[in-house]
Amino acid sequence: MTCMTAVQTTSPGDRPRPGLRERKKIKTREAIRAATYALVEEQGYDATTIEQIAERAEVSPSTVFRYFPAKEDIVLTDEYDAVLLEELRGRPADEPWADSIRHMLREAVRTGVVEDPEVARLRTRLMVEVPAVRSRMMESMSATGRLLCTAIAERTGRAPDSLEVRVYAMSLLGGLMETSLYWAENGHRDDFADLVDRSLRVLQQGLPRESP
Repeated sequence: MTCMTAVQTTSPGDRPRPGLRERKKIKTREAIRAATYALVEEQGYDATTIEQIAERAEVSPSTVFRYFPAKEDIVLTDEYDAVLLEELRGRPADEPWADSIRHMLREAVRTGVVEDPEVARLRTRLMVEVPAVRSRMMESMSATGRLLCTAIAERTGRAPDSLEVRVYAMSLLGGLMETSLYWAENGHRDDFADLVDRSLRVLQQGLPRESP
């Protein structure tokens, strides 16, 4: 039996409010993202330049690069990873692992899709249509994967760099990315939460043979 532990964190209501400096950073990041999304909708991704984004966001191009090293990062980067991992760490110690993962991914759907569906559709469409965005997404998965490995290791008692933890973490992230691509490739007509549930069933139960 795997040793199960739980790392409890503060509830959202107990978290200290960010300081003025951090609030300004968040506001600047949001302005840059909003400017990028608006320009991409107006004229397309390739035609949108860093200079145009900076002008629309009322910041300098160097400020854009200080917050986002590449244009693709503006599309892909968000503030959700740390929040979602905190959700996973805060689940009850006796909760089945599959239920904890399902809770975390449902929270990801709520924060990343339900709360701002238009942005979610744009981001996933760009992942499908723009090779540079898709390539950058693959690169960013390694950083998210390391964070997820740490959370999984804390919960399962395994080493974060063990093969089993790394394979499990990247399977989850890869499954979520493919779900996002499938959603966009099919015109976003499906309910994304239902697609995530289907993906989790495959990861948990394997792929049964299709009935004739």
